[in-house]
Amino acid sequence: MLREVLQMYLAGLALFLILQMTDALSSTVGKALTYKATFAEAGMAFLAIFPTFVNRSLVLAVPFGILLGLSRLQRDSEVKALLAAGVRPLSVVWPLLLPFALVGGLAFVNAGSLVPAGLDRWDRTWYGIFGMATPIPSQDRYTYAPPGALYYAGRVLNDSGGQSAQLSGVMVQRGDETLTAQTGRWDAAAQTWVLDSPWVTRPDRAPAQQSGAVTVPQRDRLEPPPPDPKKVSNAQLRAELARGDLGREARRDYTYQLAARYADPFTPVAFALAAGALGLLFRSRAAATAGVIVFIAGFYVLWETMPTLARSGAIAPEVAAWLPSVLFTLIGLGLAWRLR
Repeated sequence: MLREVLQMYLAGLALFLILQMTDALSSTVGKALTYKATFAEAGMAFLAIFPTFVNRSLVLAVPFGILLGLSRLQRDSEVKALLAAGVRPLSVVWPLLLPFALVGGLAFVNAGSLVPAGLDRWDRTWYGIFGMATPIPSQDRYTYAPPGALYYAGRVLNDSGGQSAQLSGVMVQRGDETLTAQTGRWDAAAQTWVLDSPWVTRPDRAPAQQSGAVTVPQRDRLEPPPPDPKKVSNAQLRAELARGDLGREARRDYTYQLAARYADPFTPVAFALAAGALGLLFRSRAAATAGVIVFIAGFYVLWETMPTLARSGAIAPEVAAWLPSVLFTLIGLGLAWRLR
């Protein structure tokens, strides 16, 4: 039985890899031809994104392999023969957990190292193909609030290795005076902000726009903005979370990404439990195919919505990361209880 399931799992793994590669090719081949990308550049790009496709396929192929493998055994009456011989239904399910626990371990290693590095190389390769410079690191909604003052910038573009940065959407409040400007510059060496023709507002007079630049002291350190959490290793995620200056949204995003890298590798085991129990209840391949679709669709909905909910603060990041695996585990335990 295990051999049949593993054969179908490998077939599903190949199928999902092919589907993802085909989708990526269809969406990028036109751009590659337009910008005259070489074969080596295109190959490097797809080699970089391949670990991401592998991680998704490792998980999605689990219900495919188990449900279709068990449906084939059901059709050949092999499962009925096992049950007629006195084998308990759950004794058929438990052996499926070990190989897919190993799959989860492989997914954990891949997600913590190869996937982040690959996503970074994917973007850099396409910037090279398009002839574009790598985007300047930026930080949105910067806030600094020393005693008696408030400094805010809608975006900070760190364009010179930490010595200066371009500011946009700037507001400085000091006592009763408020300065606002569309643009400005942060001089880290001089510890100042230079606001371009700011508007000055005071309680005792009408707002007035200055004709030139206004320099105000700013004692905060100009730090590089946090990198994209999807493109850094687990160790880098922990290091960023240890920083005290991460914004609330960024901290939630980093916390979710780190928790998800531990939770997602548990999903193959949860899928194996739920799909194994469900597969023993099905009697036809059509029902098994429908089960595969429901499994994948349900997981995809959760996988797509949980990061957004975690980033917005609607759900705790750790809860959002573990919810898909826990939900499918509960489904599996419920089905196992029915089979007992």
